Formats: sequence, structure tokens, C-alpha cells
Amino acid sequence: MPGASQGPGDPARTFELLWNLREHSGRGRPSGLTVEQITTAAIEVADSVGLNDLSMRSVAERLGVGTMSLYRHVPGKEELLDVMIDRVSAEVVRRNEDGHGDWRSRLEQVGRANRAMFERHPWLLRLFPRRPPQGPGVIAKYDAELRAVEGIGLTDVEMDSALALVLGYVRDATARLLEWKTVSERTGQSDDEWWSTVAPLLDRVLDRERYSLAVRVGTSATTHYEGVHDPEHAYEFGLQRVLDGIESFVNGNSRRSG
Repeated sequence: MPGASQGPGDPARTFELLWNLREHSGRGRPSGLTVEQITTAAIEVADSVGLNDLSMRSVAERLGVGTMSLYRHVPGKEELLDVMIDRVSAEVVRRNEDGHGDWRSRLEQVGRANRAMFERHPWLLRLFPRRPPQGPGVIAKYDAELRAVEGIGLTDVEMDSALALVLGYVRDATARLLEWKTVSERTGQSDDEWWSTVAPLLDRVLDRERYSLAVRVGTSATTHYEGVHDPEHAYEFGLQRVLDGIESFVNGNSRRSG
């Protein structure tokens, strides 16, 4: 399975929550809540305000209940985060059920489904590195994604490694892509506005002969991008090169075993 234990919360209690082994109501009057409702509200809070402002109190406020009502069902924030991860992992399973085409197309589809997951829930990117919760959503996601590379000549360990390579690239590249998309908002300048300020200053000091390669490539790139940088181009270029590498490895295995 993908990982061995949970986050820093209580693994035993988290496991009960993930697999719905018991709905703990605690003492006093029942709150009328369920773990499912709490998890849904927590995901909605995290999606809207991020992890920094996610707390048991903010979740309770969204549900219109007292904070202590949540503790009758969920021990704390860390256990709740594990259940949230497991829940959103199940979304990727649904998007991979109709996998089609050759193995490369299927693996590319896995990558795109994971990017979409991170774009819907960018708070997930803040939770790495973290041991994945061993819940039904995470395990079903792992199983479904492995099917993209099943039967193509890889060993079980190589299948796991190929999947990890794609998912690792997608996670890191999506984080960079989302960060770049906020640059204008954070700086208060568009790329064009920034370049119109920097270009005249650079022209005064840049030795174009000494840095001729940088000038040539930089000019070609910015002309192609129609701007300073194209995060979508960078993302797609990287994903295809990762898939090229896996394809080369698969073809090499095939030649060696043939």
C-alpha cells in the first residue's frame, strides 16, 4: 500500500474514522452530526480559506454548531485532515474509471486527474510530505492508478516507481504553476507592466556579447510565450518528458526480455 501510517494524530482513531468502524457520539446529548458532514464542511473551509484558517472552530461555525460538538466525532484537526485527504482522493478514482487508450495515454490521464484535484483543493499541496492515510479513498486511488501501467512489462516495484514519478512531478509542477498564477496579484503588476519597468534598466547594464546565449534564448522564449513565462507550457513540457522517460524504460525492458 502507498505508505505505512497516518499523520501525527491518533492512528487508531483515524483508522476508525476512515473505515467508519464506529460513529462515536461521546457523552451527553447527540450532536446530530456525522463524520461525513464534518469532513464535507472542513473541505469547504479549506477550499475557500486555506489551511492556515482551517480549525475545528471554523468548521463548527460553518456547520452552525458548537466546537465541542465536533470532538464527539473527531478527536482533532490532524485526524480530520487525514479523513479529508482520503475523501478528495476518491474524486480522482471517479475520474480515472473511464481510462482508455494505450498505457501512456492512461498514465497521462492519471496525471491530469491529479492536477485537477490539486487545483480544486490547493491546500493538499501544503500537506506534503505526509504519510498517506490508509483509507478507502487513498487505497482505491492507488489501485485505479496502477491499472494504467499494469501488463506493460514492468515489475510490481517498477509499476509503483513509475506512478510515484508521475504523481511527484504533477504535485510539484502544479504547486509552481499555481504560485506563478498569483504573482501578478501579489506584486500588483502584470508581466507586461513588470517588463516595461525592468527592460530599460537591463538595457543600460547588459553586455549582450558576453551573455549572447542568454539574450538569444531569452528573446526566443519570451517571444514564443508572449510574455516572461508560460506556466502552462512549462507544465506540459515537463509532463511529456517524464512520460518519455518512462516510455524509454518500458521499451528498454521489452527489448531486453524479447
